[in-house]
Amino acid sequence: MLGTKLHVPATRRPLVARPRLTELVRSGASELPRLVLVSAPAGFGKTTLLSQWLSPTRPGGQAPRVAWLSLDEGDNDLRRLLAHLVGALETSGLEVGAQTTARLGSAHELSTETILTDLVNDVDLMAEETVVALDDYHVIDNAAVHEATSFLLEHLPRHVGLAIATRADPPLPLARLRSRADLVEVRAADLRFTPAESEAFLNELMGLDLSPDDILALDARTEGWPAGLQLAALSMRGRDDTSGFIDAFAGSHRFVLDYLVEEVLRRQSDRVADFLMATAVLDQMTGSLCDALTGSDDGSAMLEELERSNLFVVPLDHQRTWYRYHHLFADALRARLLGEHPGRALALHGTASQWYADHGMLEHAVHHALAGRQGGRAADLVEAALPELRRRRHNRVLRSWLGALPESEVRTRPVLSTSMAWTRLVAGDLDGVEGVASRCRTRLEGLAP
Repeated sequence: MLGTKLHVPATRRPLVARPRLTELVRSGASELPRLVLVSAPAGFGKTTLLSQWLSPTRPGGQAPRVAWLSLDEGDNDLRRLLAHLVGALETSGLEVGAQTTARLGSAHELSTETILTDLVNDVDLMAEETVVALDDYHVIDNAAVHEATSFLLEHLPRHVGLAIATRADPPLPLARLRSRADLVEVRAADLRFTPAESEAFLNELMGLDLSPDDILALDARTEGWPAGLQLAALSMRGRDDTSGFIDAFAGSHRFVLDYLVEEVLRRQSDRVADFLMATAVLDQMTGSLCDALTGSDDGSAMLEELERSNLFVVPLDHQRTWYRYHHLFADALRARLLGEHPGRALALHGTASQWYADHGMLEHAVHHALAGRQGGRAADLVEAALPELRRRRHNRVLRSWLGALPESEVRTRPVLSTSMAWTRLVAGDLDGVEGVASRCRTRLEGLAP
């Protein structure tokens, strides 16, 4: 048994104090929660939070006894997992598990309920408050292990709680625990750094000297993602133009891209990876739009699966109809798509434009047509949208669209040329009006017999 699996990970450097999170974990309750679930994508500090909460030197009082187990893929074997669990309890100082160890050492087929009953009875004799912490639970995909964890959740004595850190919600009876107020959940939204925490991390811990404006800009750019902030901080060391770096910092930056590729993208199944690549061009996603780009009919189910898996998706409404990717994750997906399949990226933009046009969402249809380098299609869409834009007096939107269209499309379409002249006139750009008029005259002279 690898000893390091059974110890709370030691922190390698000073940490940002985040008492709001440790208070959230305990939720002011007089007894341990039945389950503390820390569920968030890679790089959000899940293990760090559990370590801070369970540290014997943490401020605010005595920490509970801790039986820590860092899981790996080998723990999908139930016999191995139970042996490691007994080892974690014994390492914490609890004299438990003798009968369980004997059963595990026998050659007979395991009766999970019998073994766990023995273990729970042993733990029940110990009066000291204890937390059994299972880190990296997302590596578990064996139903028998999930059943064993569910048994512990149902039968552990009240002075023993379970804490799970995971990148994906586990198939445990979370709804039942939630209804009983036996579940404390910490999600990515909770783990994101606040601007004050970002300032403490960047300036105090990482030794940078960023202005308040730069800190706010970087916090917004990373959406408080701790790993993103750390990667940015490492990249800024020794740089003079930190403001320029922050403005340009994106998921295509090599540190961020390397991290996301190694920690996230390469760990996905082919099915999920294909879905991510196909939808990378989208700023927002819904089921049928994803279906149009993937050629499948499971877009809604995939989005729900990605949310359950904490795969950097953010719901945009309470009905879980529309989603978006975390900005840096979206940047990384697009950089990889453009690097490996530039032609496919253009085709996907064209498909998205068609879907948006079919659903009457012309602004997004124009955006994707332009991104897909379909100038003629974009011009057709702008012409179709003109009456509504004029009725609503959306002159700025119209001016922006016309300015983004290829000049050849505007010059050869009288309606668009007239609209271009009108938007320049409204903006007070008389030279621009004269320029459009001159081009129109040239065009008409060229058409004259």
